[in-house]
Amino acid sequence: MDKLYQHLPWHYILFSIFCLVTLIQLFYYGWFFRRLAFFKNFTKNKSQQHPVSVIICARDDASKLANNLPGSLVQTYLSTHEVIVVNHNSQDDTRYLLDEFKKTFKGLHIVNLTQEAIGIPGKKYPLSMGIKEAKHEILLLTDADCVPASEFWIQKMQDGYDDNIEVVLGYGAYHKKPGFLNKLIRFETFHSALQYFSFALAGAPYMGVGRNLSYKKELFLRNKGFSSINHIASGDDDLFINKVATKTNTNIVIDPESFTLSEPKKTFGEWMKQKTRHYSTGKYYQPKTKFLLGLYSASHFLFYPFFIISLCVFDWRFVLGVFGLRLILQALIYYEAMKKLDEKDLFAWWWLLDLWMFLYYIIFLPSLWKKPRPTWN
Repeated sequence: MDKLYQHLPWHYILFSIFCLVTLIQLFYYGWFFRRLAFFKNFTKNKSQQHPVSVIICARDDASKLANNLPGSLVQTYLSTHEVIVVNHNSQDDTRYLLDEFKKTFKGLHIVNLTQEAIGIPGKKYPLSMGIKEAKHEILLLTDADCVPASEFWIQKMQDGYDDNIEVVLGYGAYHKKPGFLNKLIRFETFHSALQYFSFALAGAPYMGVGRNLSYKKELFLRNKGFSSINHIASGDDDLFINKVATKTNTNIVIDPESFTLSEPKKTFGEWMKQKTRHYSTGKYYQPKTKFLLGLYSASHFLFYPFFIISLCVFDWRFVLGVFGLRLILQALIYYEAMKKLDEKDLFAWWWLLDLWMFLYYIIFLPSLWKKPRPTWN
């Protein structure tokens, strides 16, 4: 083997690596991501409106609740439903604000927690208490800083349930704001959704986002809640779904009326803290998930460096041909998927944002080994 490499010019080896990296990328776009890009909502044989319990955890979130909670309380939903707000030991005016909301909205159920759960960091304790208080089997989770994109959010999300479905994944988008940071945040959110929606459609669901997630109470109780991940500060959404979601019990809903909208971070530093907390849970994913996500990220990271190297050492016509193949497929997938997730304005920037992902991986790679902060707010 050593003799073979001695006689094989390095420019062929480097170009071959570039072709291999590109082939891996083409596999992910052709096998996984096309599923979201060309996804079509199936027409259900029968429409049923299930009783739903919406659960929102809040900690010192009075201002956020004042702006966003009405969106959950004024939903157009004919069947029985309730909105549970778990006030987790807030020191601001959250309690008084919720009492005022209760005077107008009788469907609001307030759970006031005045103690911390020793040994259970993060949001799992208040969320568990909210689930315990829920009257209905269908649980719909969101955050205090989220507002439903429409008055039909509950209806659209619960419509994802069928006979065997126990988990419904929704899209938690961010408000469109001026500035390039907003585009970076929204593109990263889109890129993450492209992965977890597509993997779910391929029969390999691995995460959901707590900003817009639904599952059955019985599923939560059957798996003993968060008991296996209580020691981890985050992961109440992605790690739990990674544990309980299967190819037969999981569905996605991507109707724009089913989205939730959140306020994006205003500084790059704040966004880094948010993403670091999320990525610190990645090491707890199942081995298969870690392999698939790791292979995709590695090929994505290596693509541009080996493209530049190949341009310098190999026939540029072959190099641009390989590059163009990936470019065309990626552009098609991004265009269709961005339309599905109502992020069409990002398409004009997709090539620059995709190039930015090279730096993104470098910046956030250390997060995989960092210990997450014990607080959730």
